[in-house]
Amino acid sequence: MTLQTRPSRLPAPDDPNRFGTPAFYASIGKAFVTMCAIIPVLFLVEVLDQASDHRLDSAGIRPLHLEGLAGILFAPFLHVSFLHLYGNAVPLILTGTFVMAGGGRRFVKVTGFVMLASGLGVWFLGKGVTVGASGVIFGYIGYLFIRGLVAGSWWNFAVALLIGGLYGWQVSGVIPSSDPNISWQAHLFGLIGGMLAAVLFGRPRNDPAVRPSQPPTGTGTPPAAPVSPAV
Repeated sequence: MTLQTRPSRLPAPDDPNRFGTPAFYASIGKAFVTMCAIIPVLFLVEVLDQASDHRLDSAGIRPLHLEGLAGILFAPFLHVSFLHLYGNAVPLILTGTFVMAGGGRRFVKVTGFVMLASGLGVWFLGKGVTVGASGVIFGYIGYLFIRGLVAGSWWNFAVALLIGGLYGWQVSGVIPSSDPNISWQAHLFGLIGGMLAAVLFGRPRNDPAVRPSQPPTGTGTPPAAPVSPAV
């Protein structure tokens, strides 16, 4: 007679959230290819911007102007120069890849939330028209950092620390700066937005499969048979 055992939660070997599984590497690969395909679009936008004598940049975030609110949607796709875009391209690919690996729908939700948080921070506290994807990058860093802590995902945590340290040092990070060419507001509120997004949207893409644990070897005391009431 077999013994009844309680089911235990074990991560499935095809779990895309588990580091080292084939599904994990497949999700990373697909996300990386997708992010690499997004970057040429940004370069195309910059080509059009250069051809129009930077008129597209006027669609960026204009602080404390109602018409400037539309820039929250457009600003991450615009850059003041190719050098500006080059500086954002690599960290955007890296951070976006690891965020997108958690699922396409979650990626869209996280990106939208980060754009909103970063954009509103710039709209309230910024100075001058602001463009660039750096706020989104810092949002991704914040998301990966908090997701690594909450979900115990050390690789998310490591990616956030590595890119955050390198990229944060490059652009002065979230520290308020008097340099008008650095939008610390976008960085700070993007980072905060990413952290909040990790709490709101950071559940694992697929719940681990519930598998029954193996019954112990040998014999044991069988469970008592149910007692029927006497008639």
